[in-house]
Amino acid sequence: MLINAGNGGTNSLFTLAQIDPIRAFVAVPETYAPSIHVGMQACLELEEFAGKSFCGLVARTADSIDASTRTLNTEVDVPNHSGILLPGAYAQVHFDLKTSVPRLSLAINALLFRPEGTMVAVVGSDNRIQLKPVAIGRDLGSIVEVLGGLDPKDAIVVNPADDLEPGEQVHVQPEPAEGSSQKNKP
Repeated sequence: MLINAGNGGTNSLFTLAQIDPIRAFVAVPETYAPSIHVGMQACLELEEFAGKSFCGLVARTADSIDASTRTLNTEVDVPNHSGILLPGAYAQVHFDLKTSVPRLSLAINALLFRPEGTMVAVVGSDNRIQLKPVAIGRDLGSIVEVLGGLDPKDAIVVNPADDLEPGEQVHVQPEPAEGSSQKNKP
Protein backbone atom coordinates (compact mmCIF):
# COMPACT_ATOMS: atom_id res chain seq x y z
CA MET A 1 0.00 0.00 0.00
CA LEU A 2 1.38 3.39 -0.92
CA ILE A 3 1.39 5.91 1.93
CA ASN A 4 1.49 9.47 0.68
CA ALA A 5 3.04 12.30 2.62
CA GLY A 6 0.41 14.52 4.20
CA ASN A 7 -2.37 11.92 4.42
CA GLY A 8 -2.78 12.85 8.08
CA GLY A 9 -1.78 9.42 9.32
CA THR A 10 -5.33 8.12 9.09
CA ASN A 11 -4.46 5.02 7.10
CA SER A 12 -2.47 2.29 8.76
CA LEU A 13 -1.11 -0.84 7.16
CA PHE A 14 -1.94 -3.05 10.14
CA THR A 15 -2.62 -3.06 13.88
CA LEU A 16 -1.00 -5.37 16.42
CA ALA A 17 -2.89 -6.53 19.49
CA GLN A 18 -1.86 -8.75 22.36
CA ILE A 19 -4.85 -10.78 23.49
CA ASP A 20 -3.34 -12.85 26.31
CA PRO A 21 -3.82 -11.35 28.78
CA ILE A 22 -6.65 -9.20 27.50
CA ARG A 23 -6.62 -5.71 29.00
CA ALA A 24 -10.00 -4.29 29.93
CA PHE A 25 -10.17 -0.55 30.57
CA VAL A 26 -12.89 0.36 33.05
CA ALA A 27 -14.27 3.76 34.07
CA VAL A 28 -15.03 3.19 37.76
CA PRO A 29 -17.55 5.70 39.25
CA GLU A 30 -15.99 8.14 41.72
CA THR A 31 -18.07 6.71 44.58
CA TYR A 32 -16.23 3.40 44.32
CA ALA A 33 -12.77 4.75 43.46
CA PRO A 34 -11.38 4.61 47.04
CA SER A 35 -12.17 0.87 47.17
CA ILE A 36 -10.28 0.00 43.97
CA HIS A 37 -6.69 -1.14 44.39
CA VAL A 38 -4.05 -3.00 42.41
CA GLY A 39 -4.30 -6.77 42.83
CA MET A 40 -8.02 -6.96 43.61
CA GLN A 41 -10.16 -9.42 41.65
CA ALA A 42 -12.46 -8.25 38.87
CA CYS A 43 -14.65 -10.42 36.64
CA LEU A 44 -15.85 -9.64 33.11
CA GLU A 45 -19.25 -10.73 31.82
CA LEU A 46 -20.08 -10.52 28.12
CA GLU A 47 -23.54 -10.91 26.58
CA GLU A 48 -22.27 -13.41 24.04
CA PHE A 49 -21.10 -15.70 26.87
CA ALA A 50 -24.20 -15.66 29.09
CA GLY A 51 -23.63 -17.07 32.56
CA LYS A 52 -19.85 -17.21 32.19
CA SER A 53 -17.36 -14.94 33.96
CA PHE A 54 -13.77 -14.21 33.02
CA CYS A 55 -11.84 -13.16 36.10
CA GLY A 56 -8.57 -11.29 36.38
CA LEU A 57 -6.83 -8.72 38.52
CA VAL A 58 -6.64 -4.93 38.62
CA ALA A 59 -3.24 -4.17 37.09
CA ARG A 60 -3.19 -0.38 37.53
CA THR A 61 -5.32 2.71 37.98
CA ALA A 62 -4.89 6.33 36.93
CA ASP A 63 -4.70 7.31 40.63
CA SER A 64 -6.85 10.36 39.85
CA ILE A 65 -10.46 11.09 39.02
CA ASP A 66 -11.16 12.20 35.45
CA ALA A 67 -12.66 15.68 35.82
CA SER A 68 -15.00 15.35 32.83
CA THR A 69 -16.48 11.91 33.61
CA ARG A 70 -15.99 11.75 37.43
CA THR A 71 -14.52 8.24 37.03
CA LEU A 72 -11.27 6.44 37.88
CA ASN A 73 -9.66 4.90 34.80
CA THR A 74 -8.73 1.34 35.77
CA GLU A 75 -7.01 -1.47 33.87
CA VAL A 76 -7.95 -5.10 34.50
CA ASP A 77 -5.77 -7.89 33.07
CA VAL A 78 -7.69 -11.11 32.35
CA PRO A 79 -6.00 -14.36 31.24
CA ASN A 80 -7.15 -15.28 27.73
CA HIS A 81 -5.11 -18.40 26.84
CA SER A 82 -7.82 -19.75 24.52
CA GLY A 83 -8.24 -16.42 22.73
CA ILE A 84 -12.01 -16.50 23.29
CA LEU A 85 -12.08 -12.83 24.41
CA LEU A 86 -11.61 -10.42 21.52
CA PRO A 87 -10.22 -6.87 21.65
CA GLY A 88 -12.80 -4.10 21.36
CA ALA A 89 -15.68 -6.06 22.94
CA TYR A 90 -17.92 -4.48 25.57
CA ALA A 91 -18.29 -6.17 28.95
CA GLN A 92 -19.73 -5.59 32.39
CA VAL A 93 -17.04 -5.63 35.05
CA HIS A 94 -17.75 -6.73 38.61
CA PHE A 95 -15.15 -5.87 41.25
CA ASP A 96 -14.75 -7.88 44.43
CA LEU A 97 -15.38 -4.91 46.72
CA LYS A 98 -15.27 -5.28 50.45
CA THR A 99 -17.30 -2.59 52.17
CA SER A 100 -17.18 -1.94 55.89
CA VAL A 101 -20.43 0.02 55.82
CA PRO A 102 -23.73 -1.66 54.93
CA ARG A 103 -25.28 -0.21 51.78
CA LEU A 104 -28.97 0.54 52.04
CA SER A 105 -31.49 1.01 49.25
CA LEU A 106 -34.12 3.71 49.53
CA ALA A 107 -37.08 4.71 47.39
CA ILE A 108 -36.37 7.95 45.54
CA ASN A 109 -39.65 9.43 46.82
CA ALA A 110 -38.30 9.39 50.40
CA LEU A 111 -35.62 12.00 49.66
CA LEU A 112 -35.83 15.70 50.51
CA PHE A 113 -33.62 18.07 48.56
CA ARG A 114 -32.73 21.00 50.78
CA PRO A 115 -30.13 23.79 50.58
CA GLU A 116 -28.18 21.89 53.28
CA GLY A 117 -28.04 18.81 51.04
CA THR A 118 -30.03 15.64 50.49
CA MET A 119 -32.05 14.68 53.57
CA VAL A 120 -34.35 11.89 54.72
CA ALA A 121 -37.20 12.38 57.20
CA VAL A 122 -37.01 9.80 59.98
CA VAL A 123 -39.54 9.21 62.76
CA GLY A 124 -37.84 9.15 66.15
CA SER A 125 -38.85 7.06 69.16
CA ASP A 126 -40.88 10.06 70.44
CA ASN A 127 -42.89 10.15 67.15
CA ARG A 128 -41.19 13.38 66.12
CA ILE A 129 -39.55 14.06 62.77
CA GLN A 130 -35.79 14.17 62.47
CA LEU A 131 -34.08 15.18 59.24
CA LYS A 132 -30.94 13.20 58.54
CA PRO A 133 -28.42 14.15 55.86
CA VAL A 134 -27.56 11.19 53.63
CA ALA A 135 -24.79 10.36 51.18
CA ILE A 136 -26.20 8.98 47.94
CA GLY A 137 -24.38 6.37 45.87
CA ARG A 138 -25.77 4.87 42.71
CA ASP A 139 -29.06 6.10 41.28
CA LEU A 140 -30.95 3.02 40.11
CA GLY A 141 -34.02 4.85 38.83
CA SER A 142 -36.83 4.40 41.35
CA ILE A 143 -34.37 3.60 44.16
CA VAL A 144 -31.01 4.99 45.24
CA GLU A 145 -28.15 3.48 47.16
CA VAL A 146 -27.49 5.22 50.48
CA LEU A 147 -23.83 5.18 51.44
CA GLY A 148 -24.20 6.81 54.84
CA GLY A 149 -26.38 8.76 57.21
CA LEU A 150 -29.07 6.15 57.91
CA ASP A 151 -29.40 3.22 60.25
CA PRO A 152 -31.13 0.07 58.92
CA LYS A 153 -33.62 0.36 61.83
CA ASP A 154 -34.70 3.94 60.99
CA ALA A 155 -38.44 4.47 60.31
CA ILE A 156 -38.43 6.53 57.11
CA VAL A 157 -41.19 8.85 55.91
CA VAL A 158 -42.19 8.09 52.32
CA ASN A 159 -43.42 11.03 50.22
CA PRO A 160 -42.60 13.68 52.85
CA ALA A 161 -44.01 17.16 52.33
CA ASP A 162 -41.50 19.77 51.19
CA ASP A 163 -42.32 21.97 54.17
CA LEU A 164 -41.72 19.19 56.73
CA GLU A 165 -39.69 20.51 59.66
CA PRO A 166 -37.64 18.74 62.34
CA GLY A 167 -39.50 18.19 65.61
CA GLU A 168 -42.97 17.96 64.06
CA GLN A 169 -45.21 15.46 65.84
CA VAL A 170 -46.48 12.62 63.62
CA HIS A 171 -48.85 9.70 64.04
CA VAL A 172 -47.41 6.45 62.69
CA GLN A 173 -49.90 4.11 61.08
CA PRO A 174 -49.03 0.44 60.94
CA GLU A 175 -48.91 -1.05 57.47
CA PRO A 176 -52.02 -3.06 56.60
CA ALA A 177 -51.54 -6.82 56.47
CA GLU A 178 -50.88 -8.27 53.02
CA GLY A 179 -54.06 -9.03 51.17
CA SER A 180 -55.94 -6.37 53.12
CA SER A 181 -58.16 -4.05 51.10
CA GLN A 182 -57.38 -1.13 53.41
CA LYS A 183 -55.40 1.65 51.74
CA ASN A 184 -52.61 3.64 53.38
CA LYS A 185 -53.63 7.11 54.46
CA PRO A 186 -51.09 9.95 54.36
